[in-house]
Amino acid sequence: MSEEGVNPRRRRLLAITSGLGLVGTAFAATPFVLSMMPSARAKASGAPVEVDIGKVEPGQLLTVEWRGKPVWILRRTPEMLKTLKEDENFLADPKSSVDSQQPSYAQNIARSIKPEYLVLVGICTHLGCSPAQRLEAGAVSGLGDQWPGGFFCPCHGSKFDLSGRVYKNVPAPTNLEVPPYTYMSDTRIIIGVDQKGAA
Repeated sequence: MSEEGVNPRRRRLLAITSGLGLVGTAFAATPFVLSMMPSARAKASGAPVEVDIGKVEPGQLLTVEWRGKPVWILRRTPEMLKTLKEDENFLADPKSSVDSQQPSYAQNIARSIKPEYLVLVGICTHLGCSPAQRLEAGAVSGLGDQWPGGFFCPCHGSKFDLSGRVYKNVPAPTNLEVPPYTYMSDTRIIIGVDQKGAA
């Protein structure tokens, strides 16, 4: 039968039926596709977290969540970086050599891949409190004129410098944890995957 002989009504019904079939297929496929994406619960329990650090200003601290823990990303100023060398005599583990759990890129003065950006788990290594951010140096921090800037745990008085290194003679036994992370670009990091791809 030629195309001229096809009933226009039949052609319209065929188009409508085909369209409904495509819509039905999309509705049926959507739950299947969504089930392959990690849920919020899965992300919180350990899925890597991608973070845009491009808008973090020098001296600013960004907090994100990874595995149900706060992770701090601090963009340090040149002045902040300068204090890291001056603090070493007051620190319990300035080279991060005591805690073998730390990634190798945390075993330097900056405790980071790029000195400008510090990435830390914001939980005190003593009893799990969250230290306060006392990033400003001096009396404005509330910790005295000699305070170079860093983190202070209000629960039991542990102090950490601007690299998360623990001071001597405080309850916290080790430096703050540096989570596994890697750079995806100059402005994006992924927390939960290190340079070797391990979490």
